[in-house]
Amino acid sequence: MQKDEGVLTYVYRVTRYDPADRDEHGHYTGAEDTVSDHGMVEAAYLQAVAAFAEDTAVDHLVVREPGVPSLAHFGAEPSMDGFGLDALFPCGPAGFHDGAEVSLELALELVRVMLRDGGAWCRLEVEDTFAVHVGWDQYLYVSSSRPCEKALTRTRGLGLFPERMAESPYAFEAEEEGVQRPGDDEFWSDLHRAVAAGRAGILEETYLEGASRWHQLSRETIGAVRAGLAPRARLAVWPPLSRDIDAVLSTLPEDGLVEGVWQGKDGHLHSVIADEGEFPELSALISGASAAALLSVYEGERVPLCTAVMPDNDGVLRARWRTEPTPSDWRPVL
Repeated sequence: MQKDEGVLTYVYRVTRYDPADRDEHGHYTGAEDTVSDHGMVEAAYLQAVAAFAEDTAVDHLVVREPGVPSLAHFGAEPSMDGFGLDALFPCGPAGFHDGAEVSLELALELVRVMLRDGGAWCRLEVEDTFAVHVGWDQYLYVSSSRPCEKALTRTRGLGLFPERMAESPYAFEAEEEGVQRPGDDEFWSDLHRAVAAGRAGILEETYLEGASRWHQLSRETIGAVRAGLAPRARLAVWPPLSRDIDAVLSTLPEDGLVEGVWQGKDGHLHSVIADEGEFPELSALISGASAAALLSVYEGERVPLCTAVMPDNDGVLRARWRTEPTPSDWRPVL
């Protein structure tokens, strides 16, 4: 694995925890709380980030690898409505996507959401220049191409403790093996043929880590589906849903997790992940569907027909996250 932030020379862990209160293993043993106070300490964190950004001459940042909780929320505080995103973007949470450029002011609000365990998480970066993200228990990591001496002094004056590190444990790790297929014109031409031949029928769009949408594919709708995808979304192509509802329900396992995908009478697609305790409710939902499928959620068992990641408008694939490769990724799904 190669960490993308390795090019940034100066990496600091900024916390409310005095290093004098750490044991020989580096674990904090003092009395400071591990959740945001929603007050002066939280404000100090945000002022520290602003100071490092100013010292690095940064006033805009880019959202990278954004995510929200999928099955469960493990934060120390309850998840916020809309994962804390509803009021931050002019177009709503849809503005929270990989590659979105945000002002420093908005970036600080995203840091606030992460400090409060609001649900949304991301890395905020300026390529080869600056990066900031939040780990567990109010651990803030700031990386810069500059030493940021003024920011260090300011941070200490705010009552926080900046500590130099070799790298952040949350820096993005890029896969070194394999090549990611882009969702380019060639991919969509292959997909159009697969839909026309009846091999492909639904598209899974992962627009945030932990969040996905399902799209029905037909020769008439495939263009509109492509146009409506989130920037840099991960794509997985699946066979058409089955209209034999009884046959679909007969494949429910005795236990474990499954994802049910079904088409309602209104023609819209719905999905839910359920365990054995929720299978009766899932069965009731699918029983009234026009068509449905049950998909495993376990690695190695969940294998779509093919996958891709959407490139930027200029055709360049800048998304760093990847799909799990399938045997058909680099050949037509026919």
